[in-house]
This record gives sequence, C-alpha cells and structure tokens, in this order.
Amino acid sequence: MQARTHFHQSFLLLLFATCAFSQNSPMFRNDLAHSGIYAGAGVPKLTDVKWTFHTHGEVVSSPAIVDGVVYVGSNDGNLYAIDQETGAKKWAFATQGRIPSSPAVDHGLVYFGSYDGNFYAVDTATGKLRWKFANAGERRFTATHLHGSIPAAEAMPDPFDVYLSSPALWSGAVYFGSGDGNVYSLDAATGTLKWKFHTGDVVHASPAIADGKLYIGSWDSFFYALDAASGKELWRFKTGEDPDTHNQVGIQSSATVANGMVYFGCRDSNFYALDGATGAKRWTFNNKGSWVIVSPVVQAGKVYFATSDTALLHILDAQTGAPVDSLKFHWPIFASPAIAGNTLYLAGQDGKLAAVDLATRKVAWEFQSDGSKSNLASFAKADGNPNYEVVFSSNFYDDLQVGVAKLRAVGSFNSSPVISVKVLYIGSADGNLYALE
Repeated sequence: MQARTHFHQSFLLLLFATCAFSQNSPMFRNDLAHSGIYAGAGVPKLTDVKWTFHTHGEVVSSPAIVDGVVYVGSNDGNLYAIDQETGAKKWAFATQGRIPSSPAVDHGLVYFGSYDGNFYAVDTATGKLRWKFANAGERRFTATHLHGSIPAAEAMPDPFDVYLSSPALWSGAVYFGSGDGNVYSLDAATGTLKWKFHTGDVVHASPAIADGKLYIGSWDSFFYALDAASGKELWRFKTGEDPDTHNQVGIQSSATVANGMVYFGCRDSNFYALDGATGAKRWTFNNKGSWVIVSPVVQAGKVYFATSDTALLHILDAQTGAPVDSLKFHWPIFASPAIAGNTLYLAGQDGKLAAVDLATRKVAWEFQSDGSKSNLASFAKADGNPNYEVVFSSNFYDDLQVGVAKLRAVGSFNSSPVISVKVLYIGSADGNLYALE
C-alpha cells in the first residue's frame, strides 16, 4: 500500500509539473502569427510581484518561456536563462552588443540577434554557443533632418528605433530581419544560409508566418509578403513617405495574421489591414499624426492596437476597421498588447502596465516599474502627461538623444507582456524583468 501511495504521489507531482509548464511561449508574440494571445486566465487581479530579475541594461527584449525557463535579452549584451518559478539565473550568454531582440526557442536551442552584427543559436541546457551567423552589419534607421533636428544635412540614427528583429521558426528554418536591409532564412540546426531577401532599408520588424507566407515590413516604407520556403517575393504594399523630416515613414510594427488578413501599424500614422493572399488593402485607420509601433491583437472580431504620441488603445472592427471604442492613456506606447482570458495588458513609456477588463473596458489594475516610481515625477506634468519642455531642451540632434535617454530613465516599458501559468512577465528600461501574479 505504501509503495502504491508513493507511486500515486509521484505521478501527481509529475502531472502537476507537466501542466504547470505547458503554457510555453516559445517566440515573440507567442506564435508564428504573432497573435499576442495567451492560454489561461492570465492575471485578472494583481496580488504580488512574484520575483524581480535585475540586469545591467535596459530590457527591451520580450521574454520567451519554454519548459520552466524564461529567456530574455538585455541591453547589457547578455541573453539570460532564468528559472521560471524562482527567478534565479541559470546561465548568461554574453555578446558584444545590446540584445533588444526577443528570443525564440525550439529543439533545445534559443535564437536571437545582437547589435554586434551576429545572430546566435545557443544551447538551452548549457548556455553554450551552438552556432552564429554574421550579417552585413547591424545599424539603426538613419536619415537627415530626422524629426526636424539640426544640423539638417547630417545623417542621424533614429533613437526611437529601439528593437531588433525577433526570430520566427518554421519548417526547420529560422527567419529574421536585419539592419543590413535583408530578411534572412537560415537552417535552424546549422546556421547555414538558405536564402536572403533584400529590401531598401533597415528591417527591424519581426517576421510573421502563416500558410507558408512570411510577412514583414521595412523602413523603406514597403510591407512584403515572401514565400517562406524560397524567399521569393509574392507581393509588396507601399505605405507613406516623409522626405523632409523622415518622421512619418517606416514600418517598426510587426504584423499579426488572423482570418486571412494581415494587420500592422506604420510610422506614417496609419494602421493597415491587407488581404494576406494578394496584398490588397482592405482598410486603413488614420491616427492623426501618431505612430503605431505595436503589434496588434485580433480576437472575437475586434482588433486592438495602441498609438505613440496620442497614447490611445483603439478597438476596431477587424473586418471593416470601423471604430468600436478607445481608451486614453498618458505616455506613448511602443510595447505590444497581450490578451489572456478576459484581460488585455498594455504597457507604456511611463513605466506603467495596465490590465484592461475587456468586458467593462476599464482598467482593472496597474503596475509601476521601480524606475518609474523613482523618476516619473521629474519628467511628467501634474496631469500625468510627458513634460517635453523639460525632456527636450532644443531641436539640436544631440539634445534629442539626451531627451530620449531621460524618457528611458523613467523605467519605460518597451518589452511586451508575456503570460504563462497565471504569471505575467515583462522587462523594463530600469534593467528589471518582472514576474507578476
């Protein structure tokens, strides 16, 4: 009887462990379509900070979670593997550059890009390098008179180009974009080049894949559909231009694919819905000068996305683009929304994460990063909006860079929330990865 009881208890423990870590999130936005939808009820009520893991740089990367391990990049140049339950470091893999790429995990390897110009595959168990692939040189989007800055004739890297392309894994290959203007397909096991497709500028959006098609936007103002197996161009779609200040141009948003349609935002202040097969425009929604950096979420016939300067969460009819509702926040939003259960999670540049009840469309709870608690008051007005007069001292490009650094010192959220086993994980510019329950 004692042996049978011991076997029964062991079986239940194994079953619990299997169920506990069954909510894997192996890549950016949870899946190849970039749905941003996670299994389970999520965190409809915030009770505690389960743990905090500190790095020595901004955490722009969104975490991947597989088999009880959280993988996340930091701008301190390390890719970290963290125990999902305790928040303890399992290992760290060092590169020679920032890692704002969100990792992808498959078959015992974790894949990610670094600003050192390399794309890496690292063993998940040991943290040892399996292979690396050098691109033609990583860089940020660069233009003259950027955002109206002076000297007007000087080429300026865009300080708002905060992400690197996050990889997608499909059919034995890993796919990603690069600052060298290419979209790459590599053999996932060996890193051997399968194909590359050249666009006209930096590609820091992340590829979405559905029905054998790869969807990705470029800073060259085109959105592309490629055959994922061969790299052949299927169609391209032109977005807006801004030849003077280059403020209203370029695609940072990573697409979401749902019900045969492709949804993405653009810095031309439009949100687009295209036919996934042909690239024909189904509808657009104009955001009155505000960028759309986030990836959208499509659920139950509605599409949810947020804007930068106007700090709005828009809810539209997914088929027609007709407005359903909108919620107003204070600071620009770059992090992509996520849905679990009946709650949408949205994180802003002010270091505040809001949980929105989708039934009432009201904020159910709010979490503030440590950096935001310490620094937000120095750069916000009494009404909670950014005090840009304090942040930006002039339109000289150097002062633009200083101002952006001040905004990030607030502890802003550029990392997108990931939900697994009733815990929400998100990185902050204060260097922390937070696990909230």
